[in-house]
Amino acid sequence: MASLRDIRRRIASVKSTQKITRAMKMVATAKLRRAQEAITRTRPYTAHMRQLAHNLIRRAEAGHPLLATHGSDGKVALIVITADRGLCGAFNASIINEFLSLRESQFAGRELELTIAGRKGIEALRRRGISAEHTYTNIADNSPAHVAREISARFIHDFRHGEVSEVYCLYNEFKSAISQQVRLERMLPFDVSEEEEEAESTVDYLYEPSQAAVLDQLLTTYLRMQTQRILRESIASEHGARMTAMDSATNNAGDVIDRLTLHYNRLRQDVITTEVIEVVSGAEAM
Repeated sequence: MASLRDIRRRIASVKSTQKITRAMKMVATAKLRRAQEAITRTRPYTAHMRQLAHNLIRRAEAGHPLLATHGSDGKVALIVITADRGLCGAFNASIINEFLSLRESQFAGRELELTIAGRKGIEALRRRGISAEHTYTNIADNSPAHVAREISARFIHDFRHGEVSEVYCLYNEFKSAISQQVRLERMLPFDVSEEEEEAESTVDYLYEPSQAAVLDQLLTTYLRMQTQRILRESIASEHGARMTAMDSATNNAGDVIDRLTLHYNRLRQDVITTEVIEVVSGAEAM
């Protein structure tokens, strides 16, 4: 049976942990606010660029390498985005589990060129004997724009030269501070889906230096911005998941402290009662 001293030590330990989780929640909340602002700026820009690309593609006089279909049995470039740190609930586990599921279903029998962003994803897959051709860490602390430029330039080059037939990105899409959704998004070949087509506009475009050059630059820029948006979505989702996890941990620590305090008071009362009985019994015996 635990002594009063042991219970006091445990209460102090839980209180110390509660202070840490509360501080981590506050830090995650502040970072989430900045990440949300970045997403708010990025989402409309990429959406407008996508619509502009659709308009130019419909008017294009010739095909473009980024619109070509290389078949459904070639190598697949897959970019998996996780976090560098833990203590964010199921954020990392959900991505890893989805990757393992896709590997056995949608991408079964196909060669994968794997790119992993985030130390947790690198370590988790390495323990399963899965290595990646390219890895990135500390994206949130560095510049997502710089990393997005490097990642997009690589998979655009590989797709142009026929080294990969498709490019996908697996990440957590930010919905709200308490909600993130795992999403697999196809980056290439560029898809002009019917539901996204708008009514034909009477406005035409003047191209300088040429239609092909403008379309090439637009698609390249769009893919870079789309990759940057995805990285920012993942960063915001990580902060939201950590804020929620630390809030839950703080509340749980409070419940543990309440239970331990109640147990401590009851045990202390029993000790005092026992001591009073012993004093009374001794006095009666005398």
